[in-house]
Amino acid sequence: MRRTALLAAAAALAVTGVVAPATVAAAKPPPGSESAIRSLADDPAQRAAAAADQAVASGLDDLRVSPNETYRRTAVTPGGGMYYVTYERAYKGLPIVGGDAVVVTDAGGRVRDTEAASGALPLSVPTSPAVSAETATETAKTVLSRVDDTAAPRLVVLAWGTKPRLAWEALVSGIAEGKPSIQHVFVDAATGEIADSYDQVKAGTGNGYYYGTVTINTSGSGSSYSMTDSTRSGLRCGGQNGSAYTGADDSWGNGGGTNLETACVDALYGVQREWDMLRDWLGRNGINGSGGGFPARVGLNDVNAYWNGSYTNFGHSQDNARQATPIDVVAHEFGHAVFQTTPGGAGSGNENGGLNEATGDIFGSLTEAYANNPNDPPDYQVGEEVNLVGDGPIRYMYNPSLVGDPNCYSSSIPRTEVHSAAGPLNHWFYLLAEGSSPGGGKPSSPICSGGPSSVSGVGIQKAGKIYLGALQRKTSTWKYVNVRTASLAAAVELYGASSAECAATKAAWNAVGVPAQSGEASCSSSGSDFSLSLSPTSGTVTPGQSATATVATSTTSGSAQTVSLSASGLPSGATASFSPSSVTSGGSSTLTIATGASTPSGTYTVTVTGSGSSGTHTASYTLTVSGGSGGRTFTNGTNYTINDLTTITSPITSTATGTAASPVQLSITISHTCAEDLRIRLQGPNGTWYTVKSSGGSSCTSFGTRTYSVPVTQTAAGTWTLEVRDQYTYDTGYLDSWSITL
Repeated sequence: MRRTALLAAAAALAVTGVVAPATVAAAKPPPGSESAIRSLADDPAQRAAAAADQAVASGLDDLRVSPNETYRRTAVTPGGGMYYVTYERAYKGLPIVGGDAVVVTDAGGRVRDTEAASGALPLSVPTSPAVSAETATETAKTVLSRVDDTAAPRLVVLAWGTKPRLAWEALVSGIAEGKPSIQHVFVDAATGEIADSYDQVKAGTGNGYYYGTVTINTSGSGSSYSMTDSTRSGLRCGGQNGSAYTGADDSWGNGGGTNLETACVDALYGVQREWDMLRDWLGRNGINGSGGGFPARVGLNDVNAYWNGSYTNFGHSQDNARQATPIDVVAHEFGHAVFQTTPGGAGSGNENGGLNEATGDIFGSLTEAYANNPNDPPDYQVGEEVNLVGDGPIRYMYNPSLVGDPNCYSSSIPRTEVHSAAGPLNHWFYLLAEGSSPGGGKPSSPICSGGPSSVSGVGIQKAGKIYLGALQRKTSTWKYVNVRTASLAAAVELYGASSAECAATKAAWNAVGVPAQSGEASCSSSGSDFSLSLSPTSGTVTPGQSATATVATSTTSGSAQTVSLSASGLPSGATASFSPSSVTSGGSSTLTIATGASTPSGTYTVTVTGSGSSGTHTASYTLTVSGGSGGRTFTNGTNYTINDLTTITSPITSTATGTAASPVQLSITISHTCAEDLRIRLQGPNGTWYTVKSSGGSSCTSFGTRTYSVPVTQTAAGTWTLEVRDQYTYDTGYLDSWSITL
């Protein structure tokens, strides 16, 4: 099966740090043997474990438990000359939440202290739930204002509170109080009440060197915190041993340039902004494109920073006064991870390596622009804040020659050191984003011999989309000419062959001397264009009636062209026709929207599209259908794209009076080839969520139009929200329309 539960990674976070140990017998040679004695003598960790196990077995101090309970050793951790041996506890085979313990020993194997989270449980704790797992999950969802996902709950004995109780531990993720949240909710298995809960997501406060006091996502609770981002899988920061830094509170760093915890504040702040930029600007899911990221390490004893294929590592400036963790450097190194996790991998050779280095610079500039932090304004310079070797920026994207790197492509690039070989691609990206003479305080950028007289920029976000689109076409043998053809193909895909974006992409390549290639996108404009308008732009009908509007076209440049007309966003039971169905630009057509007797009441946005040889133009018509079903059916006909592993919401505002008639009736039309991918929920005006359809299945069927009856206890008036979550990969689509009868 290709299906994978979304919360698998989040569920794993719940037991991070719990190491499944070998049994005591498996961890050492047979007792009494010479090798056993030698092992214990040579290995203080072994001595600590053996002493702690004996203390647990004898029920020393607070370690005493009932006959129904067992301990399991989970880790032996050295620190300050002591060893901290940790244990989990179970009651009749069920995990005890709040049953953990710690035995402290010295290097000689002498027990110095014991700590247990709770004492022995009474023998009467039940082990059979009266509340089902499904009911517990529904109860757990109520702690969130928006639920994005859930994991199957586990049955535990909750030892927190005044008395131990049997409980379901449910894991639910989504939004609480406007912030990301992953909640562990304990539902009493006898009464169905919420016994306790805690949030796995912690937004820690960090005092960074470059950015001052910032908010970073961390994890932990109570007096145990970690610089591990529980909202972005794989992101954590720590020292050279690969472990995340931990602390007794959620405040990190002191703002000093040599403090490594401070360096991790800056590193996490930078990569978290990059993650968000990839999502919000470029539509990429995580650093690796599939919802994952990679760890960061600080404290590298080198005037350098790097990505090694599995994590990033950051050193310090040459004067050792600062760590190499400003946004553009952090995002540069994680940009290598983006390069590696797009098709073709990391590749090899100086030219390919130069493209890889430039990719890091591009994602650094994108992230710096997205963050827009006043302490580090966007500037298309690389490493200006860290001043790595005392000479200012490492590279200048708008004019690479300022540090001796080539502005222009030439036949020597394949033999050029990779960081210098990045020059032409960096130069191209700046020209595409900002142009050759952007003004507004931004530096002008030179144009190579034989290039156009000027280049007009399209903005950094569009430039980023075009370049990521090129990366998705990458092969392991990528060279500059391949980037040219790939980026042009991406520009056409994103904006059209006759678009200004396509023309700017080509002009920027010409401006840095990368030659045109056979078969590349032409970006040719017909030189002709047209406009499209409607009159009137809105109308109101009752079911069964028709509305009309005049569609007017005009030739805005060049010659007249044939414009074909179509309409989308119609409500259920309605049709649209044009008379005539196509016109020569400058002519007009009559649009007729005919509703059916069963067309639900509501307000719809109908999009009229005119398609000509120069491209397409659209205009919107607002159609209001009143009456019908006693005025208690409301519709949202706006299209919402449903991508893999994403959630969309579609609101309807009801003006119906009184209490909603339960069950409310839903009619949902979705264009999607795998209905089994989709989980659908409905939120009422009072904030309560109702499950409409669960996801899962062994095969895929097309969704089409489906109806549902949903029991509710709500007033009818207010905003009703339909949530559609695509739980899996490979199939996408869009919500076409939905209606609710109250």
